[in-house]
Amino acid sequence: MHLFHSRLATLSLLAALTFSSSCQRASYVAKPVLPPVTAQPVGNTLPDDPTALATIVPYRQRVTEQMTAVIGTAPVALLKNSGESPLANFVADLQRSRASRELGQTIDLGVMTNGGLRAPLPAGQVTLGAVFELMPFENELVVLDAPAEVVQQLFDYGARVKMAFSGATYAVNPSGKATNIRINSQPFNPAQSRLYTIAISDYLAGGGDNMVFLKAIKPRGTGVLLRNAIADQIRELTKQGKLVEAKVENRVKSSNN
Repeated sequence: MHLFHSRLATLSLLAALTFSSSCQRASYVAKPVLPPVTAQPVGNTLPDDPTALATIVPYRQRVTEQMTAVIGTAPVALLKNSGESPLANFVADLQRSRASRELGQTIDLGVMTNGGLRAPLPAGQVTLGAVFELMPFENELVVLDAPAEVVQQLFDYGARVKMAFSGATYAVNPSGKATNIRINSQPFNPAQSRLYTIAISDYLAGGGDNMVFLKAIKPRGTGVLLRNAIADQIRELTKQGKLVEAKVENRVKSSNN
């Protein structure tokens, strides 16, 4: 009897192992079968939902009115291009003046890359919608207090594409380095022990567009969105009876030294 039970237990164990291994080799794989059409197709033939349309119309009308509102006039289009450009000069200059007003102090430099400007300001009537196209991001205008060695890195960064800065002029030597830097008409010395104030977007201040050398500096906020600063500047020019215009001013030159 003991031998019978022993053999029975052995057979049961072998059966369990066989069943288990066969299950592992033939594991279940789901094969979903979906109908060819699973939802209502969306297209021009789909009629508007009256309730949804009635809800959206007032908001659409308000947004359209705001975006088509004329806030200024430009005699010619303000364009961005490689190197120094009228549009980048316009935005960098207003950044510096607005930051100075918000913080109540002189701001040494204004910085704006061409990559941060997504569309030109058109000739003729300038609408708020055009400003949104130019600056679609929710970037804040901030100020950095940068030591001289970081400022030198900033100009060397700009020298690679001959990018202009508000409040400064410089030259690019044959090796692509920034030389003869003058900030507020004063010669710049990278070895001097002082801080320079820089008006810039929070995106660039955080290392955007490969400006990683700025990341270690804690920015001071102005509470002003850069897009709003641009629109406010255009409105102020209009209030003063002025046109929206800017030009290339040879802020960046080539040098043989």
